[in-house]
Amino acid sequence: MQQIDLALDSISNYFRYMKTTIDIPEKELEDAMTFSGATSKREAVVTALREFNRRNRMARLVGFSGTCDFDTNIAIETREADEATEART
Repeated sequence: MQQIDLALDSISNYFRYMKTTIDIPEKELEDAMTFSGATSKREAVVTALREFNRRNRMARLVGFSGTCDFDTNIAIETREADEATEART
């Protein structure tokens, strides 16, 4: 059973990472390593991709800004006070 588990781990690790060859300008890669504090080229590229994805997710969230109607704290407190007053009467 342990051999099967190890084989499944190997398969899942195989599909978790994608090995590829790309041409990256050396100066850009050096700058990415410097700015990110990365100690390897791979780490610099992964950091850059994560940051790119994070920024795009944030930009999509900003697009939803103002599309939801939430009560302010004052409105909630006023409603709760009114409900408490009604409950007492």
